[in-house]
Order: sequence, then C-alpha cells, then structure tokens
Amino acid sequence: MTRDINTLAVIGAGVIGAGWAARALAHGLDVVAWDPGADWQARLEAALETAWPALEKLGLFPGASLQRLRYADSLEQACTAADFIQESAPERLELKRSLHAEIDANARAGVIIASSTSGLLPSDFQAGCSSPERVIVGHPFNPVYLLPLVEVLGGKETAPEAVDRAVSFYTDLGMYPLRVRTEIEGFLSDRLQEALWREILHLVNDGVADTGELDAAITYGPGLRWAVMGTCLAFHMAGGDAGMRDFMKQFGPALKLPWTKLEAPELTDELVDRMVAGTERQAGGRTVKELERLRDDCLIDIMRALQRYRVGASPEI
Repeated sequence: MTRDINTLAVIGAGVIGAGWAARALAHGLDVVAWDPGADWQARLEAALETAWPALEKLGLFPGASLQRLRYADSLEQACTAADFIQESAPERLELKRSLHAEIDANARAGVIIASSTSGLLPSDFQAGCSSPERVIVGHPFNPVYLLPLVEVLGGKETAPEAVDRAVSFYTDLGMYPLRVRTEIEGFLSDRLQEALWREILHLVNDGVADTGELDAAITYGPGLRWAVMGTCLAFHMAGGDAGMRDFMKQFGPALKLPWTKLEAPELTDELVDRMVAGTERQAGGRTVKELERLRDDCLIDIMRALQRYRVGASPEI
C-alpha cells in the first residue's frame, strides 16, 4: 500500500461511494465516510454486508476489517482525517464545484482529491479550489469493489505528480488505472458504452428488438470476447494473417452502410495507419494464430466458469 495513504475518505456513500469503501476496507485501509443524506449509515452498512462475501472469496488483505469504517459527523471531519479523498456525489456540475471547494478548504495539504464523476471535466470543478493542482478524476466502474478499471485524469491545473500518486494508490487497491491523456467529456470507456447504448435505444424505439434480445446479442457473442481482448485487437485477428490492414480493407466499406444511427469517420489512410499501428503494438509480436489460441483458451475457461452459475453463454447453451 502507498506508504503515506492509510485512511480513505469517502464523500458520498451511495452505490459508488459504498463500493470504494468496500474495496479500501478489503485492502486493509481505514475508511472515514460522510454523506448528507438521511439514513446513509444504514444504507452504507447494508451495501458493505452485500459486498463483503464476494471480497472474502477473492481474498482479503492483512488487516482487512469492516470495523475499520468510521462515520464522520461532518464533511470537515471526514476531510481532515483523510490521506486520500474520493468524492462520489451526484453528477451535477454546480454541486461538484461547491463540494470540491469545500473539500479543498478542509483537506490537509498535499492530500489528493479525486472525483468518481463518469464524464464531467476536472477543469470545470477544480477552478474554485485554492489548491487545484491536487484535484483529479478517478472514475471507477460498478461494482467498484470487484471491477478493476479506474480512469484517471487531471484538469488544466492538475499537477502531473498528483495523477502519478493517484495511479500508485489505485494500483495498490488492486485496480487497473487507465490514464486518460486528453481531458474529454465521458472519458474513454463511457464514450464507448454510450455509442452502444444509443444504438440499443434506437433499436428498441424502432421496434426492431427488445432489451432481452439485444442483451443476448452481446452476452453470447462479443461480450465473451471482450472479457479477453478489446474490439481493436479482436478485429486485428479478424483480418487473418494480414491483421488490421486487411480487416480495414475488407470491412471498411461497410461503415458507409446504414447499419447504425451513428456517423462513421472518414476512413483516411492516416486513420488506417493509426489502427494498424495500435493493434500491432497490442499484439506485441504475437501472430494471429498465437492470439487465436490465447483467445480460445480464455473463452473456454470463461464459459466453464459461467456454467457453474447457469448464466450467460455457459457450455450447456
């Protein structure tokens, strides 16, 4: 664990905040929580009770205990006790601005202030802080206590060292910190999810399919593959031994067909070259055949795991 971070303050104890609390407690940290809502302590306790059995199955770290959770009586009390602050308030910009200014005014010098926002820009809510250099975004995915991805980025006034320290902290929490190099609305993962979500809404609205059919279209096909490798590397393999370049040649023209409600970018040579270079880096010198073997081995193991719970694309289906 990052040596100078022993206590995590969770500001906002809803679904995401409770997930942060569970993950931190499971990794042997102290957690101090605060929320302005009614009955928030009871709701947080219930969420932790739900999460804890899964964390026990994964394996708790030395010192992990639900008894290391404390409830703060005020925002000030939570902030002054913290070595790292994770804000998980509702997605309203004005609320974030006022809340971060208050957190910044009460946090000890040098303590990083991270927001769980799923799309608001850190530059927009760090402006009212006297120490904006320590304000970052650490966007997790639900359930936070299990899914490792956390998107990490700073705003215009964020110090690079703050991002580095946050990445180190999240890594210690067993997460996969993905640095978002450009401050962009929705970051990376949510922009990809949003594109799929828009298409789902169009298909349902047009009466083409219902939600169960659309979920099945993911669960029994690309969803399994996505657990092993992302779209870019999967499509690199779909091009055969020639990889991404051949895939773009074969399937690129289909982007002009009216298959979706989203506009496709112009398929320029520069874009093709970027896609080729990116997927070749991902392949890391492995041939398509080697990647196919890796993918297949992983998919078989995933399907066998699903069989135990009789969900999704288990081998019985």
